[in-house]
Amino acid sequence: MSRTRQPSTRRIGAAERAIALLDTLAEAGELGTNEIARRTGMTPSTVSRQLGTLAASGLVERVAANGRYRLGLRIVHLANALLARLDVREVARPHLAALVEATGETATLSVPGDEDAITVDFVPGSHYVQPVSKLGRPSVGHATSAGKVMLAFSGRELPDEPLRAYTPRTITDRQALAREIAQVRDRGWARAVGEREPDLTALAAPIRSSRGELEAIVALQGPSSRFDDAAVDAAIPLLVERADAISRELGWRPS
Repeated sequence: MSRTRQPSTRRIGAAERAIALLDTLAEAGELGTNEIARRTGMTPSTVSRQLGTLAASGLVERVAANGRYRLGLRIVHLANALLARLDVREVARPHLAALVEATGETATLSVPGDEDAITVDFVPGSHYVQPVSKLGRPSVGHATSAGKVMLAFSGRELPDEPLRAYTPRTITDRQALAREIAQVRDRGWARAVGEREPDLTALAAPIRSSRGELEAIVALQGPSSRFDDAAVDAAIPLLVERADAISRELGWRPS
């Protein structure tokens, strides 16, 4: 470290080679020494020394059955230590702000609760609607975009009838809700127009954890008179892109 405590710009060749070797194993799985050398451009002797050092630290391990190498269990320990300190709110906040800047509508972050999705953070838009966006507010599964995402991607059962009608547009038939949730799952986002509040349009998309499970939900919402079909169509790709970006920062990698 320099006196300013910033990382040095100098690079250590042995460390860079070790990183290249780990990246190669992460991409390919099990590999032998010669194959690693071919893929990384190192000599077999250099690869062998690197593997010995990494194996001693538990970062790689040798498969006794075939003599190949793969990532070691210490990688899992290090990854878990990193993921444990990631706060989804901290990761998501700049993306919420970017969505508000791009659309002018309020962006919210919710997490799956026992029954409903619960708002844990939000960035108000130019047309902030109270009390729709507030911390702790539940997003009802059958009547909101965030709730629909929770039902679609959490693996939980649909709510039993009777389903409460908050407005004339609320889905109250369980079979109709099942069809709606199937569409949400297929397209990767949900929409609710006047289903919880009469003049509110909302979009939502899933945020995935490193294991691919539903971690949180990012949503946009605004008055239907302004957040109309054209505005929604323009916002959908932005919302999905930001949801995927948050997921990747949390360690998710699409299959």
